[in-house]
Amino acid sequence: MIMLKMTEEGYWVPSNIVSSIPLESQEMRKLLRKGGWFVRNTYNFDKLEPSSFWYVIKDSFGGLEELSSKKRNQVKKSLRTYDFLLINSEIMLKNGLDVENRAHAHYAVKASQMTEDEFVSRLNREQREGGYEYWGIFKKDTQELVGFSINKVKYGYCFYEYIRIVPECLGNTYPYYGLFYSMNQYYLEQNNLKFVSDGSRSITEHSNIQPFLIDTFKFRKAYCDLQVKYKWWLSFWVYILFPFRKYMPMKVKAVLNLEAMKRGVV
Repeated sequence: MIMLKMTEEGYWVPSNIVSSIPLESQEMRKLLRKGGWFVRNTYNFDKLEPSSFWYVIKDSFGGLEELSSKKRNQVKKSLRTYDFLLINSEIMLKNGLDVENRAHAHYAVKASQMTEDEFVSRLNREQREGGYEYWGIFKKDTQELVGFSINKVKYGYCFYEYIRIVPECLGNTYPYYGLFYSMNQYYLEQNNLKFVSDGSRSITEHSNIQPFLIDTFKFRKAYCDLQVKYKWWLSFWVYILFPFRKYMPMKVKAVLNLEAMKRGVV
């Protein structure tokens, strides 16, 4: 049985990265007939040999003692400034879009601002699918919601899927430090999950969050093998444009970066 799911961006990925297996070409073509731009399948999760594709994971929690002295102080300051709490979808519906819109301008990859209908549709889809948990970041002095994290918990591990923090809080109060420390403690120590993950290797290369997690919180690379199968017409354009990938617009370059990872040349 093929156990892949379609992402919001329109491509197929494994439902469970730990137990995923290699696919035959005809199996991937069958998926593409159902829709989607391409299939991105991974298998041999957390293998010993380094490869060009990986997931960024953390599978143990060492408390403050595993952090450097500077990082410990930053976490402590964050915990003095903010409360990091599990929240329900009602709080997200009421206050989440404001945080989303305020955070939007801060990100390097520009996209259309999320509308209220899109935000509500996302939350409704997550509630139907199940397994999603929401964390809120609240200022201690005002109890204002200034950030959130949308996490997917399934198969005994947790993906940190979507994080937004208002830009005016990104200075010397270190909200990211307290958020990741609190979530790591909750999922790894209190709930004894196998691991938490920020996702797979970035193909857009626009965020520094994964190097931050590796450097600060001792996340690591869980190497795996990668298969990619495109729609026939997309495969043609990938072949033509691949030598010029450094000069392509971001959305095109992201697909070509994935092809480079498939070929093992990055």
